[in-house]
Amino acid sequence: MSYAERAPARALTRHVECLWAQRALGPLDQRVVPDGCVDLLWWDGSLQVAGPDTAWRTVSLTPGSSIAGIRFRPGAGSLLFGGVPLDEARDQELSLADLWGGPAARSLCTRLADAPDPARVLEQAFVDRLPDSGELDPIASAAARALNSPEALPVATLADRFGVSPRQLRRRVTAAVGYGPKTLEGVLRLRRALRLLESGGPAAEVAAVAGYADQPHLTREMHRLAGVTPASVVSGVTG
Repeated sequence: MSYAERAPARALTRHVECLWAQRALGPLDQRVVPDGCVDLLWWDGSLQVAGPDTAWRTVSLTPGSSIAGIRFRPGAGSLLFGGVPLDEARDQELSLADLWGGPAARSLCTRLADAPDPARVLEQAFVDRLPDSGELDPIASAAARALNSPEALPVATLADRFGVSPRQLRRRVTAAVGYGPKTLEGVLRLRRALRLLESGGPAAEVAAVAGYADQPHLTREMHRLAGVTPASVVSGVTG
């Protein structure tokens, strides 16, 4: 498999984490794990929106299959949905035509069909739509950033900081991200741990740095959300 990421245009840095492209060099069953993000995908001639996921899943790719994507930051993927709460797309892959309408999706497909750099075409399409996409929920976005920390505050404390009730905070984060604050906190903690393990960090040290109570806590949560163990990530054997 070949895979590459790059930074988005400056106009999208608040909304987009990265542009990415992937090609399967042979048959591939790829494990996809939750990351709190939503991706807009151009996949073998089809426009899809993936996520947010709450558990790992396997995607089968055929030799030569290619995907170009935009990965939206937690809370920003809601701009693709035109006001529809993001929890309605939880653990699903949707056609972009269902969200933007058939004519807009078909027009974008036409532009993508022969594009040498599909990810940049996707990026420009979203830049063009951004003025009509509405605004991010500032409290949900701020909460998502605050929860991406090894020392994330309790929901009640965050709610008090933002001047809303815990119930309101849960509702707003769920609508913007796709699931509630505690689930998001666990998913983001998993993401930190996977990155540290992939760089060769010892599991006990990774558990402490990423925000787990101890190494067994890391192992349980990683198995539940990603279907792998810390040792398998370090060794690169996660199939």
